[in-house]
Amino acid sequence: MLPHPVAAERPAGAPETSGFSSLEALGQAASTCQACKLSRNRNRVFFSAGSGSSGVLFLDEAPDPATDSTGDPFRSPAGELLASIITKGMGLQLDDVQVASLVKCQPPANRPPEPEELGTCRAWLDRQIELLDPKVIVTLGRPAATALLGIEAPLGRLRGQVHQLGARKVVATYHPDYLLRSPQDKKSTWQDIQLAMGAAGIPIPGRG
Repeated sequence: MLPHPVAAERPAGAPETSGFSSLEALGQAASTCQACKLSRNRNRVFFSAGSGSSGVLFLDEAPDPATDSTGDPFRSPAGELLASIITKGMGLQLDDVQVASLVKCQPPANRPPEPEELGTCRAWLDRQIELLDPKVIVTLGRPAATALLGIEAPLGRLRGQVHQLGARKVVATYHPDYLLRSPQDKKSTWQDIQLAMGAAGIPIPGRG
């Protein structure tokens, strides 16, 4: 049995975000954030892409180099695969979902975010989730799932179920980067996506 999700610890220098009442204002404030050392080397702050009108938020661990360079999460091979999942699998437009990450700046040399960086940036993410109010959050890869939920477990134990993070539903699945290396797991990913679609009340294309 998996442990219950726990709240993330925030460092003393984490930004205060509770006063922002819109995603636009929150994103503008995040764009000038210097609360952690990731601000020293970034090209840009990647706050989000898409409106999230479908009720689905895709959550990555951190922006990849292509996103850091262009601000577009669909430019890399992994991003193109995610776009295909959204448009061909889910039958949605890219703007219908929102794509975001645990940290808003790409770590140097594309390394994993450090605990302090995750804790500091969590303030932006938590307020972003509150304002967007998604029906389901789909985490991409084990690091995003474990950091969001505060659960240390293999992805295989996190997949295949709907987790509760407070009032939020969370579905964990494989990262598109992994799927490019292990295409045999695309079928399992589609099962996860269908689970998320059900949580969001989105009909599966082709099914009456």
